[in-house]
Amino acid sequence: MQVPRARTFLAVTVALFVAQPRVGAAADDKKRAEREALKASLMEVLRREPLNASRVAVHMMSLDDGSVVFSHNADELLNPASNVKLVTSAAALTTLGSEYRFETEFLVESESDGIKAKTLYVRGKGDPFVTTERLFVMTGDLFHTGLREVQDIIVDDAWFDAERTPSGFDQEDTDRAYMAPTGALSLNWNAVGVYLRSGDQPGAKGVVELEPPSDYFVVESTLTTGDKRARRFSVASDAAGAQQKILVRGQVPHGGGAMSVWKKIDNPPMYFGQTLKQMLTARGIKVKGKVKPGVTPPRAKLVFVAQSDTLDIVLKKLNKMSSNFIAEMLLKTMGAEARGAPGSFAKGLDVVEDFLAREVGIPRGTYVMKNGSGLNDTNRFSATQFDKLLRYMYERFPLAPEYLSSLGIAGKDGTLRYRFDGTEAVGRLRAKTGTLENVSALSGYVQAAGGEKFIFSMMVNDYPGRSGPVVRGLDALGTAVASVGSHIGPGQAVAELASEEKPNSPMAEVSSRVKTYLALTSQRDPRNIGFLRTAWRSEKDPAVRAVVAEGLYQSNPQDYLGVRTLLDSYSAGSEVYGRLRGVARELSVEVPGLGSLVELAASGNAEALSRVVELAGASSGDALAENEMTEGLGAVARTAPEELVLALRTATDRDRDATTQLLSRGFVQAAESEHPFWKSLRKSMGASDPKLADFARSLEGTLSRQVAEAKAPKPTTSLAQPLAPTVVAPGASKPTTAESRPGG
Repeated sequence: MQVPRARTFLAVTVALFVAQPRVGAAADDKKRAEREALKASLMEVLRREPLNASRVAVHMMSLDDGSVVFSHNADELLNPASNVKLVTSAAALTTLGSEYRFETEFLVESESDGIKAKTLYVRGKGDPFVTTERLFVMTGDLFHTGLREVQDIIVDDAWFDAERTPSGFDQEDTDRAYMAPTGALSLNWNAVGVYLRSGDQPGAKGVVELEPPSDYFVVESTLTTGDKRARRFSVASDAAGAQQKILVRGQVPHGGGAMSVWKKIDNPPMYFGQTLKQMLTARGIKVKGKVKPGVTPPRAKLVFVAQSDTLDIVLKKLNKMSSNFIAEMLLKTMGAEARGAPGSFAKGLDVVEDFLAREVGIPRGTYVMKNGSGLNDTNRFSATQFDKLLRYMYERFPLAPEYLSSLGIAGKDGTLRYRFDGTEAVGRLRAKTGTLENVSALSGYVQAAGGEKFIFSMMVNDYPGRSGPVVRGLDALGTAVASVGSHIGPGQAVAELASEEKPNSPMAEVSSRVKTYLALTSQRDPRNIGFLRTAWRSEKDPAVRAVVAEGLYQSNPQDYLGVRTLLDSYSAGSEVYGRLRGVARELSVEVPGLGSLVELAASGNAEALSRVVELAGASSGDALAENEMTEGLGAVARTAPEELVLALRTATDRDRDATTQLLSRGFVQAAESEHPFWKSLRKSMGASDPKLADFARSLEGTLSRQVAEAKAPKPTTSLAQPLAPTVVAPGASKPTTAESRPGG
């Protein structure tokens, strides 16, 4: 019997309506299963060391349906480190606009004929990205206006107030470049490159060159050329009135190639002006007078305006490379533009807080923000607040593309270039990193393998030990989210990351591979980075990976990511340092990686300092290793004495005891009447922090006793020996004995 078409259509329609809820229910069931698998994977990571012994906050949301996917201590206020830059850049993008450009104005007195000028006024408007190259282009543009001679140069810095650094910067007393001050007229991120290289032969004077060359600097150098292993130098930058004094001491290795150190400067407008004067002269514009600070008169005639890149490009440089300097410059710029010149940190913070309250819905008083960069122990935010900000910026279409594109891409660029290797997160995750001592954070966006988009904020405070395991934990959390909808899922993705490779290569094979990578390391050639990066990913033996990591670092010592890879790869345990000591004996070389870690520690890198102290503890009982560590610690104590005191304070008893023994041995060998370490130690003894002062006094007593013991005559076979005279470290208090101690 033939069924009428109308009845057939009705039956099919009814069947479809009946089936649709089943299909929808199946999709919902799948989504719930994926979410449960994700939650289980995230909790598995949080239960592992060292996250289980740390203060951890995590908040994750789906951008597709707005649901909270995972929350763990999400409302606790923690130190977010450089994740604060997410707030600063969002406020700047909203307040100033993506097309905003910074300007630097060049003016002359109104009576000038355009060829000769009594005064060239340079008025800064807070451009954070004037480099030597851009300044040279500006001098060319001035030349082409017809200007050929000026008497004086007046540098006008009045767009910003006189406060150079915000809260948090006062917690460190250092001349390192990441602490550079702000200035409406700034150059090269207000830092100078100091390049050192050896002379023609050992014993010859070392060569010191500055980038950029400028009359702003006065160089005092006693640098000499040592043997191939000599690496004991210090570079200091001190204000000297309207100039900057660069002091260089120590030795550099003969034939070792150029080494560079970047130091902050203290007087941004004079740095800009003196360098400009030198460039104008080189370009053919005669400067007969001096560079002076001052204010541009209202009647001055505008000659030329130099404009920066647009703000969206500046933000990429801020967030991808985590520039403290750009963040603080933006804070003052927002203050000047929205609250009126001069821009100040207080005005800028008021603009940011107003943005968070009015636009994002995060009320004032529910967080703590004292600077724009996140530096030091100053700021407090919750993971929930960061996710609220991230969602707001994602949903604000005119700004979303610029904001998201400013963030580092996992495995591709910025501070995430070397992270998430081989995981689903590569290319899918965009985020801002945050790193301070005992602080690590990661917040941003990810589109999972299944297509769903998420936002996340993860912060870890007060973790024990090294940062490497914490960073790997955060990467595991990010990988789990990125793996939702993939063929392996978050559970297996996390399990694969947890499976640590154990050394299983024969030592002869390890030595052969290490020898190959050491040869590449010695070239210090940036062109090797691609190959070394691939090798680091593919090598499974942790000792070999540590050597490859050193090659990455030495191929570009200024690259933060190379530094990070070395610190994460090198440990004091038997699998890395222990086995590399064996390789060093077989190849008759210094322990691979040790020199680079000492170099970083001597520059004040806190994590490298901690690692060197751990290595000192691990070297106990190995005479050759102890000798190498004595030499390395001597270099560190000379150039980073204050930081070494702090590293010793947080070290284990075993590592601290081993380090002080080796330090004492080095002090005796150096035979200096006033080693820089003692001066720094005495300064710490008078610190306002009573715990630090107590520790410094205890350390001074220990070292004084150990120095005395090291200087004491060796015992002989004589039955009666005279007591060795008590030797006291320069400037130190006399060690107490049974005879001198009150009541003893």
